[in-house]
Amino acid sequence: MAEPARKIIFLIGFSTTGKSGVARMVAGELGWGYMDTDEEIVKLAGKSIPELFDQEGEEHFRELERQVLGEAAEGDDMVVATGGGIVLAPRNRELMARRGMVVCLEAQPRTIHQRLVKDTGDGTGPAIRPLLVGADPLARIEQLKAARQPFYDMADSIIHTDDMTLEQVSRETVRGWREWGRKRDPARGPGEMAPACTVTTATQSYPVFVGWGWLDCLGEQMVRTLPSGTAVLISDEAVFSLYGERALKSLSEAGFAPRSFTVPVGEATKTLDTAGRIYDFLVEQRVERGEAVIALGGGMVGDLAGFVAATFMRGLPLVQVPTSLVAMVDAAIGGKVAVNHPRAKNLIGAFYQPLMVLADVQALTTLEGRELASGWAEVIKHGLTLDADLFSFLEDSAGKLMELEPEATTRAIAWSASVKAGVVSEDEKETGRRTILNYGHTIGHGLEAATGYGRFLHGEAVAIGMMGAARLSERLGLMGREVVERQRDLLQRFGLPTSCPGVGLEDVLKAMELDKKVREKEVRWVLPGGVGCVSPRHQVPPEEIRSVLQELIAN
Repeated sequence: MAEPARKIIFLIGFSTTGKSGVARMVAGELGWGYMDTDEEIVKLAGKSIPELFDQEGEEHFRELERQVLGEAAEGDDMVVATGGGIVLAPRNRELMARRGMVVCLEAQPRTIHQRLVKDTGDGTGPAIRPLLVGADPLARIEQLKAARQPFYDMADSIIHTDDMTLEQVSRETVRGWREWGRKRDPARGPGEMAPACTVTTATQSYPVFVGWGWLDCLGEQMVRTLPSGTAVLISDEAVFSLYGERALKSLSEAGFAPRSFTVPVGEATKTLDTAGRIYDFLVEQRVERGEAVIALGGGMVGDLAGFVAATFMRGLPLVQVPTSLVAMVDAAIGGKVAVNHPRAKNLIGAFYQPLMVLADVQALTTLEGRELASGWAEVIKHGLTLDADLFSFLEDSAGKLMELEPEATTRAIAWSASVKAGVVSEDEKETGRRTILNYGHTIGHGLEAATGYGRFLHGEAVAIGMMGAARLSERLGLMGREVVERQRDLLQRFGLPTSCPGVGLEDVLKAMELDKKVREKEVRWVLPGGVGCVSPRHQVPPEEIRSVLQELIAN
């Protein structure tokens, strides 16, 4: 069993963002203990931090910092104020992500400089930190902050302190902690039918049910939010042959008048032409506004049916019933619906939240091995990027999960779904934090498009993309090789590919340029800094991208 997160709040951020003062206030509000890593280092060394830098050097200071942080992370009910450069060490970042909630107190460089000047009168007194000594402190602040920013952006919560008092920052920190805590127990067994999590956005709030054998409860759950009437079930031919009749029976018993429409299996089906045929069916059935569309199937069906629901009569209620692993933990949650363009995947779509998601984990028992493995890539992605405990749980439980042991599998899927739900709740339209979920997708979507969506399943392409992104992160100095190897080992344990021999390099590069994540003609990358921490990054040297792709293709 993975180690549970402790009740610790780690405050990170640049100097003068208020970490020490906020830590004391938050500790008082929660009735917890308080620690300032810089203060502990001074006690341990018996000298001030400027003296440490001058006499022992930065390397010795960083070693003491790692030691003090390790001791703090063994505690509980604790608020820890950290030094501004503590995020530079991958080991520190991973430890904080694994042991508690990480909150970044943010401020603009000019604000930081003004605070330093206010503290000392002229900006040259003892409040100037050792690394800021020089003729132009503001320029030095800008330089240091830019170097650390990718690591600050990996925090669970970021609070911009420029125009806030310490009291306001403290209240926001406590509010964030309580919200974060509500999302930390996502695992639910197959007993009472309660949601594993809830997605709450500006436009919609809906439950995500995850359980073993829960498909027969579909109608019962739907009737709680929708009046009985026509309900159109959209599925592919393979899934409908397995689960269509059960779903229709459940709907009928709940008072719905169900209709069904099936499409061919495969990503090539997800087109405007197929959507047009479904529109024709809805017109023939005289479907009215307010009557539901139910997506029964994997990610392709969820995207296609969701796109139809979003666009027919300016929007019909949508219920997602995912039957593949990748859909249960990713595609069905969050409201991204789309069809493919011949030149790029998911290029035509919308953000359209469902009324409900119901995942019957038992449906995974009929998946082929390759399809099942594809889904685990998304679960691994959630752990690597956002939840170190989930990543450790996957490492510890890989054998049970590959065998679909009911309790472990339900727990893992509920946990992963909750991670996704938390991010979507914070950022519905992918304008900020939600971009983290694109880890591995920049290269992955490029691979899918470059091979005509025929060679790789989505999760396979994402797994290869994750390896490419991890190698880029290592090359850019964001994390060490140990994490790259941990990721590779876990992907391979779940039967996922970590390279793509024989793919055309130029084809992949061209496809990546057309990806939805391109902004101002520049590919937006998501790169890890350790297990459980990742951040968006816009500028990656083209020669590094080309070199990493060549490695993936050559292996």
